[in-house]
Amino acid sequence: MFIGSMDSLEKSRVDYPEQIQKALAYLQSRDFTQMKDGRYPIDGDRCVANLQRYMTRSHEDCRPETHRKYVDIQYVVEGEEYMGWCPLSPDLRITSEYDAQRDVTFYESLVPDSSVVLSPGRFAVLYPEDVHCPQCAVEDVPGQVTKVVVKVAVDSL
Repeated sequence: MFIGSMDSLEKSRVDYPEQIQKALAYLQSRDFTQMKDGRYPIDGDRCVANLQRYMTRSHEDCRPETHRKYVDIQYVVEGEEYMGWCPLSPDLRITSEYDAQRDVTFYESLVPDSSVVLSPGRFAVLYPEDVHCPQCAVEDVPGQVTKVVVKVAVDSL
């Protein structure tokens, strides 16, 4: 997992793959507060942005997940949320086997549990080995979030 901020992206020393750079440039160039929720193709099915607005939830109501076919770039536009994280390992207990249609596997909990607060302008780049638990309320107080999740096909990297 890489955590970054749009404010410091130009100074970043991370050399992201070209498709990730394209997705980050797309995120920088849009005013998502003026756009409707929905799916926005960046590069066909190889790179797609999904704009969503929701209330964060209690940590107990959020489920850790991984994806096989896509890298997630989770970018917070408004609000803030905890993003739980841990590396993929045999210590994790699967609660829902891999669903190829939705490209997701769900887990009981993060082992070990680590988290970061994503606030406006911050993003997380999550690879298939990054187990993540999005949409968690900060200090267990639900809040409104506007977030864009860009799906980047692993085979395009």
